[in-house]
Amino acid sequence: MCIFFITFVGVLCAHRFSRTLVQRICIMKIALIGYGKMGRMIESVALSRGHEIVCIIDPLTSPQTFDSPAFRSAEVAIEFSRPEAAERNIRAALAQGVPVVCGTTGWDVERLKATLKPSNPQTLKPSTLNEHPGVIWSSNYSIGVNILFAVNKYLARLLHNTGGYQPSITEVHHIHKLDAPSGTAKTLAEAINSQPSNPQALKPSNLNCPIESIREGEVPGIHEVRWESEADILTLRHEAKSRQGFALGAVMAAEWLRGKTGWHSMTEVLGLEGLKV
Repeated sequence: MCIFFITFVGVLCAHRFSRTLVQRICIMKIALIGYGKMGRMIESVALSRGHEIVCIIDPLTSPQTFDSPAFRSAEVAIEFSRPEAAERNIRAALAQGVPVVCGTTGWDVERLKATLKPSNPQTLKPSTLNEHPGVIWSSNYSIGVNILFAVNKYLARLLHNTGGYQPSITEVHHIHKLDAPSGTAKTLAEAINSQPSNPQALKPSNLNCPIESIREGEVPGIHEVRWESEADILTLRHEAKSRQGFALGAVMAAEWLRGKTGWHSMTEVLGLEGLKV
């Protein structure tokens, strides 16, 4: 059943997203906030899709600033920096009327989401007084991982209703990763832990899902969700081959976000919001 569901979600997602891309892909002016390994990979993917990088904000490699004409000319900014800088960077970009796709993890996203106010009416693009320029934050921009999120949520509900399965998560990343557990692992665990209690289950599951974080070598990212009962073990696993999948997803999110206001998610980008999982 799980194999069928994964295939079904993948086909549906590909169909919906390809239809969206046909409508929306055109040359964009993109600003990069953060120019480390991910920033450079995003630059490469964006250029390969015909986009223009008009500004790079990075304290170590670029003198450009948020209030520069170059930054304000961007239609979308893509932010991959450090946890302590992410909120400040997003607010600075929105103050210039530039929408943001953010992939930095390890900071209080909900605090920002709850406190965002409309930008200065003189700089807001497109003009609206009701919402801030568009923002997408995701703990992971890989299309495969976002399908994993949907399957994980569905499976958590099924197994919680059945009872008797205990969940656990293992995530493995390169030694340079700044946060642990990873944002992706936290997102997976939140979907599991948020399932409502089921008093009819024969043997209630313990939904306080533990996370094991491993840092070794240059591993781009491995996430494994394990459900174990007295009778069997069920595993969901995603393994990234490189950073390219994350960069591609971030650029696709930027293509989708252009011209929008308010807070959005990769669920919307991929057309999964109507999927009953």
